Amino acid sequence: MTNYYEILTVRQTASSTEIKKAFRERAKRLHPDVAGETGTEEMRKLLAAYETLSNRDRRFEYDRAYNRFIGKYRFDYRSFLMEQDNPQSQAKLIFFELLHLEEEAALVIWEKQGGLSFALEKYLDREDWMDCTYILAEELAKRQRFYETFVLLVSLVREERRLPYFRHFMPEVETFLKELVRLHLHHAVDGETYRSCLEALLDVGFNSQYEQRIGRLIERHKAGKIPKPGKKRQSAKT
Repeated sequence: MTNYYEILTVRQTASSTEIKKAFRERAKRLHPDVAGETGTEEMRKLLAAYETLSNRDRRFEYDRAYNRFIGKYRFDYRSFLMEQDNPQSQAKLIFFELLHLEEEAALVIWEKQGGLSFALEKYLDREDWMDCTYILAEELAKRQRFYETFVLLVSLVREERRLPYFRHFMPEVETFLKELVRLHLHHAVDGETYRSCLEALLDVGFNSQYEQRIGRLIERHKAGKIPKPGKKRQSAKT
């Protein structure tokens, strides 16, 4: 099975220096001047692998998720899941595809199952659900689907507050959510949905300083002091 280490052609015990060296060597061979357009997809996967393995916290979380997952299944698991027509198998297939850098395939399955209305937490182990939700949120954000990203991140932070799992990785998750709200959410949803999202943040459990900031944003929005962007917005029903 392909994984980030195989993409970079390094051992799982590789040092950060070895990972950086391997990335540079592979990137040279995949450069458009060398590989042409055929190397575009491989370069995308190479960058995804390097961005994860070069970051200590993200590498730790990836190793934990992948090793747990790969330890369970030693046969052609993808084919097995694709043959199963039930929500649990489809949820596991979404997670499997995300772990194997088949993001588009994972999103197609997720959307077919209902998108945000598909309760992944019902069909995956808690740890798998949290890992899957974070990766899914990252992929949705890359595609500028910011409302769906917001909903997934909020559910993730709430669950972490209930029972810690990500621990030292959680600041990165929270920063992701805050930056999403600060830079993108207002331009991605209608006014009513935006205010509902802000109010949802107050129930998540951030520090008082951040909650005060959100409270001021809500008041400004109620007073009509936040300018309306011209971009097409998503509805909460999306």
